[in-house]
Amino acid sequence: MSLNVAQKLIQSHLLHGDMTPGEEVGIRIDQTLTQDATGTLVMLELEAMDLDRVKTEVSVQYVDHNLIQEDFKNPDDHLFLRSASQRFGVWFSRPGNGVSHPCHQENFGEPGKTMVGSDSHTPAAGALGMLAIGAGGLEVALAMAGEPFYTRMPQIWGVRLTGELPEWVSAKDVILEMLRRHDVKGGVGRIIEYYGPGLDTLSAMDRHVIANMGAELGATTTVFPSDQEVRRFLRAWQRESSWTELVADEGAGYDVDEEIDLSTLEPLIAMPSSPGNVRTVSEVAGEPIYQAYVGSSANPGYRDIAMPAMMVRERRVHDRVSFDINPTSRGQLEALVRDGHIAPLLHAGARLHQAGCNGCIGMGQAPATEQISLRTVPRNFPGRSGTREDKVCLVSPETATASALTGEITDPRTLDMDYPKVTDPDDPIVNRAMFVAPLPADEARGVELVKGPNVASLPDFPELPETIEAPVLLKVGDDLSTDGIMPAGARVLPFRSNIPKIAEFCFEGVDDSYVSRAKEVDAHIIVAGENYGQGSSREHAALAPRYLGLGAVISKSFARIHAQNLVNFGVLALTFVDPSDYDDIEPGDVLRFADLRTTLEAGEEISVENTTRESTYAVRHAMSPRQVEAMLAGGLLNWMKERLSGDR
Repeated sequence: MSLNVAQKLIQSHLLHGDMTPGEEVGIRIDQTLTQDATGTLVMLELEAMDLDRVKTEVSVQYVDHNLIQEDFKNPDDHLFLRSASQRFGVWFSRPGNGVSHPCHQENFGEPGKTMVGSDSHTPAAGALGMLAIGAGGLEVALAMAGEPFYTRMPQIWGVRLTGELPEWVSAKDVILEMLRRHDVKGGVGRIIEYYGPGLDTLSAMDRHVIANMGAELGATTTVFPSDQEVRRFLRAWQRESSWTELVADEGAGYDVDEEIDLSTLEPLIAMPSSPGNVRTVSEVAGEPIYQAYVGSSANPGYRDIAMPAMMVRERRVHDRVSFDINPTSRGQLEALVRDGHIAPLLHAGARLHQAGCNGCIGMGQAPATEQISLRTVPRNFPGRSGTREDKVCLVSPETATASALTGEITDPRTLDMDYPKVTDPDDPIVNRAMFVAPLPADEARGVELVKGPNVASLPDFPELPETIEAPVLLKVGDDLSTDGIMPAGARVLPFRSNIPKIAEFCFEGVDDSYVSRAKEVDAHIIVAGENYGQGSSREHAALAPRYLGLGAVISKSFARIHAQNLVNFGVLALTFVDPSDYDDIEPGDVLRFADLRTTLEAGEEISVENTTRESTYAVRHAMSPRQVEAMLAGGLLNWMKERLSGDR
């Protein structure tokens, strides 16, 4: 049987199930990635499981999100993460070393390996021929403990690339074209696999750009073959011994087929406030801007900053524009300094920031109110930038820089300049001194976790009751993101290791009375439209509402990671059998679920009684038998504790 790359990756790691789309599969995990906004919970979960040492080949803890040290909270958590990494046998990437995704590709990524990460953009590692999937932190913790990663077997969506990108068009425009065609739900239940002759013109970091933002399509992950370009990249980073060829078999097929002729693409822009709201730059050219921001995990390569440097050489940024340069790894920054690309940016008026996520996650660099900000970041959900009334647009580095020079949205093809030729160097500066290696096992066991006053133990939750009767506290529409459920930014993320405190921010941009009302009742329910919980993998968006008494979410559909996170923390994730029932429910209605445990164990549809309106609705869940067991136990952590206690 001829296999494509995704099937080869899954088959070589398959522990449970078979590769039938829709069936649950359990996959052996080789590597894990955690970052500080989600990794604090992962480490607390490892502590709660009483884990001795991680069982993966490589696990790396990055500090890239919470770099602002305005008080003790972030630095305290950095020390906690360092101590936890030493205790559990994890590599530790120090603050300022860079964003997890490019740093991992440069230093640890390996073709043919599997990885789960507590960051929704973990699929960026698919650029190297890895199967890399974003997940909730608890699932990552279980993988670190040696458990399989479970998911529904996706369809494989083959995208054949032909042709070559024109001048002034780059990898960001490829993924924006995919979003223009398919919007933010087009990849749900699918792995995207790129192949074809067009790959020959895309560097490993170009592929990273495309794989990173597959998450915005809702895809489970994105994969590329491991070919000679991947070999070149690994050789440059002094890791050629990690290279293995991994390509689709001749005659391999796909569940879904598509083709993109790269030569037909033009500069694109995702307008506020969704990555799927894509138009051509030429359509919206002329709108004045306040900010142009280059960098982030979605455009993390050497080329992505060297290109703007060459564009602004001997020019000046428009005096109204904040031109923010966000390096994404220390190695890239050192090479850019060596090659003379930083000085022209500074001389042109750019503002240089430290290597980290920074403004992408709302940690500084917030735009002015109601002003257009062009960014090379992966997301533009409302308020994610740190400014509630923001107007963030997603663009390529070329479009961002052209617009910074003119002060308005500008198609870079209209500039009066020659197209700069930039390629990634074959001799990057390889400096791994900012990585702290795991301690030997005997030393690690003696390490005490360093917990500052902002680090709180995880709350305990009871098992699922037989009956839930509770009011609907919120009714929300389609595409509510995890940023809308649990905001990011400098005000909120420093409390990521303190669930009672971070819970105070739940849904504040949707309904600022939610928290106080939740505290007045023992339990409550949320009703939602399509694609509830899209975006970030942050499990705080499930855990914090659960802490406030959330018992169930009934929606028309869920984003994959958030649905799993809800189940992981004992919250029922249910969908309407008849989506029109959504219209019958109003905030304040009391819903009653009877015989819950019995019904879940029997695998039947659940009947929900609206006692306020004397109506009844049929809802269903998508849980596997394994997830049902976890739900009955009150969540995955309770279920894992029961398993570990049985092994002792």
